[in-house]
Amino acid sequence: MDCRPLCGACCIAPSISSLGKPAGVPCVHLLADYRCAIFGKPERPAVCVSLRPTEDMCGGCRDDALAYLERLEHATRPGS
Repeated sequence: MDCRPLCGACCIAPSISSLGKPAGVPCVHLLADYRCAIFGKPERPAVCVSLRPTEDMCGGCRDDALAYLERLEHATRPGS
């Protein structure tokens, strides 16, 4: 599955500790068209490299993807 154009859910919903990015805040590398400015570059965090779009994660629209990733973020938060 390819990333959905104009989505960016995976760059907004999860926290990215290596960048100091909290959950729910757009990544500093997220471009205006919701693409990653460092996609394919060595400085891209390992967590981002390992995240692959799937039908389960992305759902039918951007809102589905945001909701799924927010649930995942909450479920994997330390102390949850």
